[in-house]
Amino acid sequence: MITISETAQSHFAKLLSDQAEATNIRVFVVNPGTSQAECGVSYCPADAVEESDIRLNFNGFDAVVDAESAPFLDEAEIDFVTDKMGTQLTLKAPNAKAKKLSENADLNERVEHMLTSEVNPQLANHGGQVSLVEITAEGIAILQFGGGCNGCSMIDVTLKEGIEKEMIAKFDEITGVRDITEHQAGEHSYY
Repeated sequence: MITISETAQSHFAKLLSDQAEATNIRVFVVNPGTSQAECGVSYCPADAVEESDIRLNFNGFDAVVDAESAPFLDEAEIDFVTDKMGTQLTLKAPNAKAKKLSENADLNERVEHMLTSEVNPQLANHGGQVSLVEITAEGIAILQFGGGCNGCSMIDVTLKEGIEKEMIAKFDEITGVRDITEHQAGEHSYY
């Protein structure tokens, strides 16, 4: 689930040597599965470990992961690097914003994954998001926009020049997209 480099393991072991005995690290995701997902690492005292937590054994310590964060930390990597700027702990979690797709995921799951992991992070910069309502028998992806996208003057460009082109290129079964949002411009809209 999580790969921790040898240098990062040594760094954690050194930090943990100054903590109470049986203290481990906790790796977690706040707002998992959303465009606002944030990963973190903290100390985890023995009395803070829950029964449902997953324990991963490393050199001199365990990494503890809560059950909700676990699927979003699949393929996560923690490293401790030294460069011209000094030392830095890095945590890369490519699945934090969306769970990894199973190999036999259906078209709806694949389209939702694309919206969650690729499109919504871009729309979030403007306070917006998009979700899949359905895919018609003709291969039209019916989408619903929200937040800053609702009422945005650039929605048609985003829909046709961005999302539709990406979807058609990525999924043979998709022939187009349609927006069913009742757009009403307001203070929330991005211009």
